[in-house]
Amino acid sequence: MSSTTPPVNELSPETSEKEESPEATKSLELKDKGNKALIAGRILEAIAAYTEAIECSPKPNAILLSNRAQAYIKVENYGLAISDATDAIEADVNYPKAYYRRGTCEFALSKNKAARKDFRMVCKLKPRDKDARAKFAACDKLVKEAAFSAAIVSLATAPLSDTFDPNSILVAGYDGPHPNGGDVAMGDKEAEQEDFLFSPGNMPMSFVMAAIDRFKDQKLIHKRYVVRLLIHCRRYFQTLPSLLDVSIPDTTDSPNNKEPHVTVCGDTHGQFYDVLNIFSINGTPSATNPYVFNGDFVDRGSFSVEVILTFLLLKMACPQCIYLTRGNHETKNMNRIYGFEGEVKHKYDDKVFDLFLEVFCQLPLAVVIENKVFVTHGGIPVQPVTLDTIRKIKRGCEPPESGLMSDLLWSDPQPFPGKSPSKRGVGFAFGPDITEAFLEKNHLELLVRSHEVKDEGYLVEHGGKTITIFSAPNYCDSMGNKGAFIHFEKHMQPKFTQYESVPHPSIGPMAYAAGMGSLF
Repeated sequence: MSSTTPPVNELSPETSEKEESPEATKSLELKDKGNKALIAGRILEAIAAYTEAIECSPKPNAILLSNRAQAYIKVENYGLAISDATDAIEADVNYPKAYYRRGTCEFALSKNKAARKDFRMVCKLKPRDKDARAKFAACDKLVKEAAFSAAIVSLATAPLSDTFDPNSILVAGYDGPHPNGGDVAMGDKEAEQEDFLFSPGNMPMSFVMAAIDRFKDQKLIHKRYVVRLLIHCRRYFQTLPSLLDVSIPDTTDSPNNKEPHVTVCGDTHGQFYDVLNIFSINGTPSATNPYVFNGDFVDRGSFSVEVILTFLLLKMACPQCIYLTRGNHETKNMNRIYGFEGEVKHKYDDKVFDLFLEVFCQLPLAVVIENKVFVTHGGIPVQPVTLDTIRKIKRGCEPPESGLMSDLLWSDPQPFPGKSPSKRGVGFAFGPDITEAFLEKNHLELLVRSHEVKDEGYLVEHGGKTITIFSAPNYCDSMGNKGAFIHFEKHMQPKFTQYESVPHPSIGPMAYAAGMGSLF
């Protein structure tokens, strides 16, 4: 192929043959419309245009199918993207972008052997494409690492949080806040006292607020304090059940709502300055102004470290002020792809990233508010289970490909009854009848989940029984959506607050994706 053809990770403006029929002409026009929408970040509009173009095309068209696959990838609908890419390969077995996009999805789903095979095919079809060779090398490395890990699985080692000594980290050349409120770090003789300040309920709120102010100025707190924080968080979360019970407080100190309530937020995805805006609108988390943040704190946005450190600092200062549930992006593979791993290693180092992973593996999976509202990141199992079963889910691991944990992290609602294969390639899509059965079995009234961007920041489905809440406005600086959060007061009827995005420093999404950003 000519070296002047577009790289395989770009859209295809060309047509595969000379098309002269009215249907073909309309299909070409719709493809161009889809390309423009996708470049502008209007993903759903792009998908709709490509779909219409595919329907108008006189025969299966590899370019159209591959471009729609690219749009599906943008919204993490990997299952649908794999299907389109496979159809594109059947339409044109020598079309490299179809293999590239299918490999991209397989890589995201940790199917590294399949991804390696597809990227190898891209390299065969486009031997001069450096990006394709880099992706093949990355997959090949992961496959070999997995094989090596399997070979030594019997040589189990203790978690890093059990062996890493924070006292070995010298605090020098640091002008930020210290947990004791002093101007200098505590000495070696005070190590035990410093460690105590990071235990649940003993962290000074003054240190937390000083750290948040430092994050606003694009500065970090010292690595020693981050290590202590993560070690204590991992140990604390390990003591909790997989399902938490949350009550509405008797009083509130929220500035804009005088009725006691719990605030539920959805995905924040590293949009630190939008998180601060939530606190500005709704008040700082406290025991009388508690929050539930429903997963996907990190990835995509390039201030993920600041977001998750803020949440964890607040948790250690006042465990009753903030409740955190795990999302599908609090996982090793998502972090590798979508930027959090690169961000942590840029701002701290690989050991700190490993400690974050240990914390993520211990995060609870769901919350029940006042025995009436079930909150989890993705969705519910397609077969009704009891809350006690969810409460006892074993954690401390990366999510398996299927099962209860996978369903809670990955599933999505669908408008029609029954279950369907997930558009994401993991979990299931569940209908209103499945929601109704789950709620009835557990004497609940409502399901609240996140996991999907919504134009208005939220969406009510399943006859009012399912709410999707999404709290990252103008997601990835391109989607144009609002953010939202929910108040639940004593009567337990949801009250929505919407807001727009706020300015942030000029560091774009996926800035730390370490070469993987071009995949997505």
